[in-house]
Amino acid sequence: MRLSHRLSYVFTTALALLICGLAHGRARADNPQADNSPTPGANGHASVASGQAPAGAPRIPGQNPNGLQVYLRAGLKTHGPGLHDYPQFLADWSKLLTEHGAVVTGSLHAPLAQELSNVAVLVIYKGDAGYLGASDREALEAFIKRGGGIVSIHDALCGPDPAYFATLVGGGKKHGEVNYTLEANVPYTVVDSSSPLMKGIAGVTLRDEAFFIVTCEENPKSRVLATTIMDRTPSAGTHKGEVVPQIWTYEHSLGGGQPARAFVWMQGHEYANFAEPPIQAMLLRAIAWAGRHPVDELVDYRPPPPAQGPPGAQPPPAARAIQATHPTPATHS
Repeated sequence: MRLSHRLSYVFTTALALLICGLAHGRARADNPQADNSPTPGANGHASVASGQAPAGAPRIPGQNPNGLQVYLRAGLKTHGPGLHDYPQFLADWSKLLTEHGAVVTGSLHAPLAQELSNVAVLVIYKGDAGYLGASDREALEAFIKRGGGIVSIHDALCGPDPAYFATLVGGGKKHGEVNYTLEANVPYTVVDSSSPLMKGIAGVTLRDEAFFIVTCEENPKSRVLATTIMDRTPSAGTHKGEVVPQIWTYEHSLGGGQPARAFVWMQGHEYANFAEPPIQAMLLRAIAWAGRHPVDELVDYRPPPPAQGPPGAQPPPAARAIQATHPTPATHS
């Protein structure tokens, strides 16, 4: 075959494959249940979406198969180093929550209905998550109506319609407004010390960002747990010195559905703050609470001891790693 004919053949084949790929992508956009959707399992749901491993798949070392089902909704990074690190959150907290007894799935996209089918709590750390397509909104509302819990972090509650998002989590923030204190001190004042979610939060001050204009749902109202005083930063303007809620819970029934819970923490601009022990414990408790599990279930979780082999045998490397992370407490007579 002459070189020119050979090149023409390669070009024609590549063009045909590209056209077929575009057509297939358009078909999947028009029909999300297209032919290459995950194969449904015995319960009628796609096993990859439900957070349950397919039958016969090896267990994840250290995973609690009966744990609280959590979906982490993250997004692409939008800010500079150390800020709004949504992908790192997905990586870090999928491991952390697994170590604390949860069963975790997640993604960088708005979850599909089948991805939420067995999920108890949706954790959202993604800027402007209030921008929802019709199918995204339908899936989210269906999840809440069956009693699914939400944990909203930082600017997840931002979007074009804060009044709508307030019906889901108790409050919303309008995208595009100058409504923040950058590089600010955020000292917490706990106003509801009876809440177990506030354990260890009194007196905590973060270097982060706070929002001062929030559209709040009035029927029912949220339960404010902690406030802060707006720092004197240039972006705060005339709002400096105002006392504004930054942490709250919200219990409601959406559109006649089952009772549902939401927890909102408006910080998280500085990613390093997720590693602060009081914040980490607060979020673990909030996730358990939103899923209607005992509030300290994740905080206090310890994995069961590994299966014992023959006398003198060493546990496998994965088990040794778990033992190093969660050593068995000593007993005293």
